[in-house]
Amino acid sequence: MSRFFRQAGDSDSESSSSEEEELMSSDDEGGAPKAAAAPAAKPAMSRFLKSAGDSSSSSDDSSDEESEMSEDDDKEKPRVGRFLHGASSDDSDDDTKRVVKSARDKRLDEMEATGKLMDNALKINDWVAISTEFDKLVRMVQRQQNVQEPITPFFLRTLGNLETSLTAAVAKDKESKKKMNASNARALTAMKQKVKKTSKEYETELKRFQEDPEAFEKEYTAAVAPEIVPTPARVTKVKKAEGEEDEDFTTVTKGGKGITFSPENIFKNLQVVQENRGKKNTDRMEQIRILEKLLNVSVTPYQNIRVLLALIAARFDYNSSVATHMPPDLWNSAQKEVDQLITVVVNESGFSIQEITEDYDELLERSPETEKDGIVRVRGSVMSFVDRLDDEFTKSLQNIDPHGTEYVDRLKDEKVLYSTICRAQALYEKTKQEDPLGRVIMRRLEHIYSKPDPVVVALEASIATSEIKPSIVISPDGETSSLIHSLCIYLYKSGNSLLRTRAMLCHIFHYALHNDFHTARDMLLMSHLQESIHNADVATQILYNRTVVQLGLSAFRCGLIKEAQATLQDIFATQRVKELLAQGVHQQRYQQVLSPEQEKAERQRQLPFHMHINTELLEAAFLVSSMLVEIPLLASIDSEEQRRKVISKPFRRLLDFADRQVFTGPPESTRDHIMQASKALQNGEWEKCRDLIQSIKIWSLMPECATVKEMLAKRIQEEGLRTYLFTYAPHYRTLALALLARTFALPLRAVTSLVSKMIWNEELEASLDQSAGVVVFNRVEFTRTQQLAQTLADKVNALVEQNEKALDQKLGISSSWNERADGGKGEKRGEQTQERNRRGDRRGGARGGARGGRGARFAQGLGSQMAGNTQRNR
Repeated sequence: MSRFFRQAGDSDSESSSSEEEELMSSDDEGGAPKAAAAPAAKPAMSRFLKSAGDSSSSSDDSSDEESEMSEDDDKEKPRVGRFLHGASSDDSDDDTKRVVKSARDKRLDEMEATGKLMDNALKINDWVAISTEFDKLVRMVQRQQNVQEPITPFFLRTLGNLETSLTAAVAKDKESKKKMNASNARALTAMKQKVKKTSKEYETELKRFQEDPEAFEKEYTAAVAPEIVPTPARVTKVKKAEGEEDEDFTTVTKGGKGITFSPENIFKNLQVVQENRGKKNTDRMEQIRILEKLLNVSVTPYQNIRVLLALIAARFDYNSSVATHMPPDLWNSAQKEVDQLITVVVNESGFSIQEITEDYDELLERSPETEKDGIVRVRGSVMSFVDRLDDEFTKSLQNIDPHGTEYVDRLKDEKVLYSTICRAQALYEKTKQEDPLGRVIMRRLEHIYSKPDPVVVALEASIATSEIKPSIVISPDGETSSLIHSLCIYLYKSGNSLLRTRAMLCHIFHYALHNDFHTARDMLLMSHLQESIHNADVATQILYNRTVVQLGLSAFRCGLIKEAQATLQDIFATQRVKELLAQGVHQQRYQQVLSPEQEKAERQRQLPFHMHINTELLEAAFLVSSMLVEIPLLASIDSEEQRRKVISKPFRRLLDFADRQVFTGPPESTRDHIMQASKALQNGEWEKCRDLIQSIKIWSLMPECATVKEMLAKRIQEEGLRTYLFTYAPHYRTLALALLARTFALPLRAVTSLVSKMIWNEELEASLDQSAGVVVFNRVEFTRTQQLAQTLADKVNALVEQNEKALDQKLGISSSWNERADGGKGEKRGEQTQERNRRGDRRGGARGGARGGRGARFAQGLGSQMAGNTQRNR
């Protein structure tokens, strides 16, 4: 129709158009499809326009017609008003023709206009304008995909031509690029990357288009044609007498076949719908409407089950794209129908839905009386519907702006989804199907393991009023730990290793969330998941990372600073915290480029915003823990070699960067607060350090904010005292405990305990004189010879260790020097070395035997020494 009106606009006969043109225009305004009407109207109109331009006698006829029209104007105006939508008698003199275009045609016209601008810019070699217009064109195509429209041939043609033009521009003499200004040259380079990336993203469609453009255009036309077929022409209702119910009505399908909606024809109509399922030109919305009408006329439980299974599947088929989510109205309808299906199966004990059944005639009515064992088994899967509901809900949360009200409104649907999951659990508990029961319990557990108690109680309240309840419910006192424990115990007993692993991680996460650090840590260590987690799937690895991070936060909240630092160290050492927690996409660095498929898969794995762990809070806990561990260690270091042995490389890197700053202003970010607090702690200004740490605003996100701040103040006082003793011990002969207590605002008992512990652990070379209340420092100054001997001993130990490792690799004995963790393991190491070297002596390796003997004596000595140290520490 757009081509027809362009031809009519160029003709001289536009002012004297006929009523047929007006009727076509009115039909277009009323919503009639242009694509269907254009082929029939175009030949007649073209002949009319041609005769109007070529015939010499047409002017006389037209003048006669105009005189007749002027005489009968009063008669014709009412008739024109009846045909033209919204037209009045005053509008008949207006020569302007109004053309109403569909949204698709408007988008196509906009794309064509953008393509013309790109062609014009290409003629003058303006790559800046080409880059801008190309970005617009790509956004238009993405909007087309969002509304489930196929890719237009125009875009693929433009993309191919642009790729050819870029190749030609690059292949030209290099002097042409030198003549370009800087912005145009940068735009040319950027366009090469954009076109390459876009061509890779639409590689399949572009290849099909280049092989056969005409066939591709025909497929595109066929794909968009069913959406513009007039819907009112397809549905015809059969009127009945006034006293009869209007239940049976007939739908005329696109092929002209009539569908009668009655209980007797339900299975035939279902077969027709299922045969059309998945075909290219099938109107999916029309199928959903047909199934809804079939559900209204179904009378038996078997008919209800069959129609509901087909209807729910049709709703999920409506959104075939993996990148977009299911519309909320369709999702709500599918959720209600899943509840209805579960209710029918639970109330009717003679019916069962199973994934694997024997073959049966789908056109016949079935009932428990016709079956041998009295149970009608219908092929289907309620669990797959529950999985799809949950996945579509998660996908919708991923695609909604988390900072708007729409996200909160959508999040309210989790309550009804949780109720549906619990009803499915009750169904499988009744039918005793173990495999789907474990899967649905895992779905239920994933909705509550990371939530605080009030939210879990609110979700459980949604099933309290339901008639269909699972056997595992929350206790009356609202204790969520017992509910989580019961769900996990069932999954532990199941034979599915994946579900068992995920249940273990959810259980540990829940304990850590409730600050039960020791229980969570013991469960993680006894499960040995850290040894095999690299073999698990990506989703389980993400859950493991979240559990470890929550464990570190739990240790921090409990005041276990060293445990928190050690737990969070591994994940922060990677510098990819957001990616490992599925809270951000991979940052492409060092020329690492992800393919569009990899990037799309990574985005699909992202967690919804309400499940995120605040990375700023996580970083604050890690850096503060590292500060309290590293600053006393730095003060106790004597040599440069000891300084190289760092505990936390990220913290040490930030501290070195802060030390290199010439000017330090007031702290703005969390890192600034922690770095300035670290410097204050190094200088003995523990009060300034405490104030800087407590002024960090991110602590307010912790539920135990006041407790955490109080704990941090106490730990800063203690670590400030340790740092002071390490720093100034060489300058004192004795130091009063009362002075230390006043300086660091600590009780005298706490100072005495802390100093005694440092002396016992050989961190401080001093003795405690409790009668005088002082610390007596015992300084031992090594001579130059003693220092060199100590250095030589360290190097010899390192050489022996490397020698033993090389010997183990050569002989193929997998033994580690880590076995020297205590005396018994050291002695065992010595025995293994002696046995190995005895075998070497028998083979004639005298040198190896002597070397092995020395290694055994060294290992035994080290083992006994470490055993003595372990006993003394105890």
